[in-house]
Amino acid sequence: MSNVSVDATESAHNENQPENNTRRRFLTVATSVVGGVGVVGAAVPFIASWNPSAKAKAAGADVEVDISGIEPGQLVRVMWRSKPVWIVRRTPEILEELGAHEDKLKDPNSEAEQQPTFAQNRFRSMKEEYLILVGICTHLGCSPQHLKDGAFEEYVEGVPDGFFCPCHGSKFDMAGRVFQNVPAPLNLVVPPYQFVDDTNIIIGSEAEA
Repeated sequence: MSNVSVDATESAHNENQPENNTRRRFLTVATSVVGGVGVVGAAVPFIASWNPSAKAKAAGADVEVDISGIEPGQLVRVMWRSKPVWIVRRTPEILEELGAHEDKLKDPNSEAEQQPTFAQNRFRSMKEEYLILVGICTHLGCSPQHLKDGAFEEYVEGVPDGFFCPCHGSKFDMAGRVFQNVPAPLNLVVPPYQFVDDTNIIIGSEAEA
């Protein structure tokens, strides 16, 4: 009688080994295929993310604004390239005030390049009545407040209307011109724009010469 004993479990394992090897190879290939599909699936949205979204494209687009409803003395805000843009309809009184305090301004003649050439004038605008500005302080990028009907005189004596930046105290007149002795170094920026007609403007591009 043989003294050699064989474990039943080991015997069964040896008998099924070819089948197990085949199954293992199948599972390995299948896993690789599924993994590859997963990588491709993940890569598609990742690569697609390199393309600018519709929102990103729109962020650089021109903005058309109907100004027919703006009342005299009123300021309205629109967004252009993720920046606030102010549109102010100035009254004759406001326009007259602009020439009375130019000795208090840093750049009264708008010599720094903060506006298109068509707005390099006392009113800093294409049409005197309408002021269009990027509503961001030229100091540290805060947004100034619009103070009118005498409220601005608290900050500049004799000037009833203007823009005041509460962050660091910069002051601007109703043409966006910066006053002396304040942190802001430059006038507020006038964006490129054009009038489509008497009641509509496009912010973002100038009319062709």
